[in-house]
Amino acid sequence: MTIQDTSDAGESGQENLEKLKANLTRVEELSQRFIQALKERHASPPGLQGPAPTLFAQAAGAYWSEMMQNPARIFEHQLEYWGKSVTHFLEAQEALAKGKLQAPEDDGPDDPRFTNPLWKTHPYFNYVKQQYQLNTDAMTKAVEDVEGISEVEKARLRYFTGQIADMMAPTNFLATNPDALERALETDGESLVQGLENLVRDLEANGGEMLVRLADASAFKLGENVATAPGKVIWRNHLLELIQYSPSTEKVHDTPLIIFPPWINKFYILDLKEQNSFIRWVVDQGYTLFVVSWVNPDAAYREIALDDYVEDGFIAAIEQVKQICGVKTVNAIGYCIGGTTLNLTLALLKKRKDRSVKSATFFTTLTDFSDQGDFTPFLQDDFVDAIEDVVQADGILRSHIMARTFSFLRSNDLVYRPAIRSYMLGEQPPAFDLLYWNGDGTNLPATMAVQYLRELCQGNKLTTDGIEICGELLKISDVTLPICAITCETDHIAAWRAAYRGFLMTGSKDRTFIVSQSGHIAGIVNPPSKKKYGHYINEALPDTPEAFMEGATFTEGSWWPRWEGWLAKRSGKMVPAREPGDSTHPALCDAPGTYVAAPLPL
Repeated sequence: MTIQDTSDAGESGQENLEKLKANLTRVEELSQRFIQALKERHASPPGLQGPAPTLFAQAAGAYWSEMMQNPARIFEHQLEYWGKSVTHFLEAQEALAKGKLQAPEDDGPDDPRFTNPLWKTHPYFNYVKQQYQLNTDAMTKAVEDVEGISEVEKARLRYFTGQIADMMAPTNFLATNPDALERALETDGESLVQGLENLVRDLEANGGEMLVRLADASAFKLGENVATAPGKVIWRNHLLELIQYSPSTEKVHDTPLIIFPPWINKFYILDLKEQNSFIRWVVDQGYTLFVVSWVNPDAAYREIALDDYVEDGFIAAIEQVKQICGVKTVNAIGYCIGGTTLNLTLALLKKRKDRSVKSATFFTTLTDFSDQGDFTPFLQDDFVDAIEDVVQADGILRSHIMARTFSFLRSNDLVYRPAIRSYMLGEQPPAFDLLYWNGDGTNLPATMAVQYLRELCQGNKLTTDGIEICGELLKISDVTLPICAITCETDHIAAWRAAYRGFLMTGSKDRTFIVSQSGHIAGIVNPPSKKKYGHYINEALPDTPEAFMEGATFTEGSWWPRWEGWLAKRSGKMVPAREPGDSTHPALCDAPGTYVAAPLPL
């Protein structure tokens, strides 16, 4: 070694020492912030953390009962698991005994969590992965073999067992994640320090709650690079701001269109960027378009019910649109819970002999909740009781509770993988507009949340005995005007089959039902220019969703043009384009307005 080499080594060692000291100082500071963030956390009730213990007690009882009655079956499964585990261990030992650092042959199933080649080639990681897969398989079989419990409880047991398996994946732990270990070595531990910083930042941003940030919020600003369609807020009340968008054509259809988005999310999912903005596209087709932007409620809204959303939200907005445009009727769109409540509104207007709405379109809308689908684990009394306790105390159902619930329906995609990237690899979240919107949460008023869960989701009153809203008993059969429903083939929130069953219960004689490819968001935000997802239609509307799909015709490309053709026939003659507002509805501010940009109330 030369003097220069010695000098270089000394300088390098000093740099590493300084870096280590700096990282240790950062870790100490972050640890203090971490502890403080946890102190500020408002602990959720145990009922929101998992199912009531009775579920697992029932499953255990049924399992042991089965063992007493049919021990051979239980022992067969146990011996299969034991045999595979011991064989797996022996294969690993034999590979090591050959004196080579190599894993035994691995022909296990592909899993996107295990893409690093070390999972197949390194004996340690391969052993951990294969044993995890054996354990998961054994748990899954044990659940499927449980008898003597209801189908609902079986579905819950299956879901929560799957959640346990996903949580215990070796990728979720530093010592058994080769990607994280390699990154730590490459960065001299900097990735772990940055990961801790990301973790503390997320805890601080969410009041001590563990909610993984999915997108770089600093990359987006409402009205500048998302929600940029030109328009004006022309009316406002305690529940909503009404936005009228500026025309882009010289002529427009006489009948205006109003969109009611869900108030569990913000409206700008329909206006993320110019090239996929449904709002811009509708305006470009020659429609006078209004969109409701709902208030993000705080505890002062605790008494607001579905009745208020119908009367002071839907009906009030429809009346303002009629006044501004000088018309007697409007066309309406309802998205998700906005669609469910639009059905309530239409049924109420029918009772009142009010013909203000000419036709209605529903995006991913449920009215029949007899099949609760992926939400079955969360719509049983133990969870709903816990939610009711929380909202009675807080006045609102806080956005993080809903966000966590929706995220765990796809836990690997929306919880664990983002957490690994952020907290173990030390990466910053991507600048992705859809994920930014997904993290821009809203609260729900206490009374409305409980009413929706108890009377619609659990009681399924709209399609059975009727639900009382604004003094009237309303049923889905009261909806009799022309309707078009857009559903999505892989929607895990509003399954298209369930939506179809409710759709058939309406009293309408003029009905169109479309199934778009993809899911709850991508199937709706599907502009024709992308030429990405196609759609199915079956004009016969048979009695079952299975028969619908068997006889359906598939069309390449977006459903938007097909729907617009349907809407145009119900939108009247062409008239000169309307600028936002009128003498009694002056512009209050530019779109996207103030409600959508207000900080999340606590």
